[in-house]
Amino acid sequence: MPHDVSLISTIATGLGLAMILGYLTSRLRMPPLVGYLLAGIIIGPGTPGFVADVHLAGQLAEIGVMLLMFGVGLHFSLEDLLAVRRIAVPGAIVQIGVATVLGMALALFWGWEFGAALIFGLALSVASTVVLLRALEARGVLESLNGRIAVGWLIVEDLVMVLVLVLLPAVAGLLGGETGAAPVQHNDGELWLTLGYTLAKVIAFLALMLIAGRRVFPRLLWLVARTGSRELFTLCVIAAAVGVAYGSAKLFDVSFALGAFFAGMMMRESEFSHRAADESLPLRDAFAVLFFVSVGMLFDPRVLLEQPLKVLAVAAVIMAGKTLAAVLLVLIYRYPLKTALTVGASLAQIGEFSFILAGLGVSFGLLPAAGQSLILAGALISIALNPLMFSAIEPVQAWLTARSRLVRRLEARSDPLAELPMSVDQAVLTGQVVLVGYGRVGRRIAQALGERGIPYVVAEQNREIVEQLRAQGVPAVSGDAADPAVLIQAHIVNAGILVIATPDTLNVRKMVEIARTLNPDIETVVRSHNETEAELLEHERIGKVFIGERELAHGMAQHVLARMGALH
Repeated sequence: MPHDVSLISTIATGLGLAMILGYLTSRLRMPPLVGYLLAGIIIGPGTPGFVADVHLAGQLAEIGVMLLMFGVGLHFSLEDLLAVRRIAVPGAIVQIGVATVLGMALALFWGWEFGAALIFGLALSVASTVVLLRALEARGVLESLNGRIAVGWLIVEDLVMVLVLVLLPAVAGLLGGETGAAPVQHNDGELWLTLGYTLAKVIAFLALMLIAGRRVFPRLLWLVARTGSRELFTLCVIAAAVGVAYGSAKLFDVSFALGAFFAGMMMRESEFSHRAADESLPLRDAFAVLFFVSVGMLFDPRVLLEQPLKVLAVAAVIMAGKTLAAVLLVLIYRYPLKTALTVGASLAQIGEFSFILAGLGVSFGLLPAAGQSLILAGALISIALNPLMFSAIEPVQAWLTARSRLVRRLEARSDPLAELPMSVDQAVLTGQVVLVGYGRVGRRIAQALGERGIPYVVAEQNREIVEQLRAQGVPAVSGDAADPAVLIQAHIVNAGILVIATPDTLNVRKMVEIARTLNPDIETVVRSHNETEAELLEHERIGKVFIGERELAHGMAQHVLARMGALH
């Protein structure tokens, strides 16, 4: 070769092998991410044969981290988080604490230093947003209450980890970290001064992004979009993500990840945010693959043979300890067992933040290389088995309900939000509309009914929404409308119409069947997402089916026809 092509060979072999192994793992019903990690292991120094350039792979991984966190910022919705804040915020914080303590206990038992144990425990405590979103999308439950709680929980975990990444450089010395070969020493005064200086820089960065960024980025996207050039728009999005990440690291000493995350958050303020997400997706996906490949290159497969009990212990903390803690927390908040199991399965894996934190711990001399390998081994096992955790939700629910008196008691316990208050006027409970779901669609339907004085009762799974509705004087019951008890409490027997406005269409048939059993004359109105699903529902005579795209086209057509008639 006339010149060095190590960059090309690293990218070519990494992407090519990741594609092959990602395809094979997906055929085995495992997340493709497992294949990407395996690709990195194969071309890494821990296995024989071709070894890619680890240094270059590390820099490619940094770009991957930037674009991954940029994507997380683009999809970060404060509204979604606030909708489930009462369970997601305390639940995520307590679960992080439990998992961190479990991981630290393991590491201290193995004789590690406190700083290494802390980093190790934190790395095991946070699940992968990428794995979670893809798992929920594959099962069609991303927009359901269970999906929203799981996503909100992960958002809180991500925010906590962002804070950890910001503070870790400042406290690394206190934890026994090293810069180069010399340990970093701080007395108490210097430590607080360093922490204060670090937080001041972070606050300055946040203020700049929240004040200037919220105005600059949307305006910039609008100006570039006016040119009509697709490649310029994509270039603007990517340049903003990488540029802000790099600038924030150089000027404010915050991580690339935090800078890219806030760049994505600011771009979300623009009306072109969806287009920005779509246009940048191919490049984000490509570098995300390289990130996971580079992480796999750091894995030493010998840990599986030399320390199998440690690997199993790590997997147990991730898949059992975290899951049980999350399940118990959700049940304490009076959510159904299925919701608890769904959230537990969602958290039974670790991913990108764990890798970033482990890499940072190694770079500061806090975490031994063996610890990073154990984290990677735990990630491989937990991500590979995560689909099985989701598949086991319904069998486990049925098994526990049949065999555990405690579970049956928890499911049957009296819930003040599961019954309508006695003060509800009986006139409202005759000929009323039973509205299932109070999301974006249900809220508008309720508003239209209220404006015309038509009585209605809301059945909603989100307990916080039910509490808000009752505070406003709206009759509402908490629970899954696929449970006969919920529709009974909504007085479906005397209702005139059942309106199913929830995006969770998996249980529509069951809801309609229960309603018609209790009230054979009831009329049903159903929301659907696509033509195929709508045709199936109409063929089964479920009721009047509405499709978003069809109604949008109908409304626009009526407007155009009316305007053309007026013009003529």
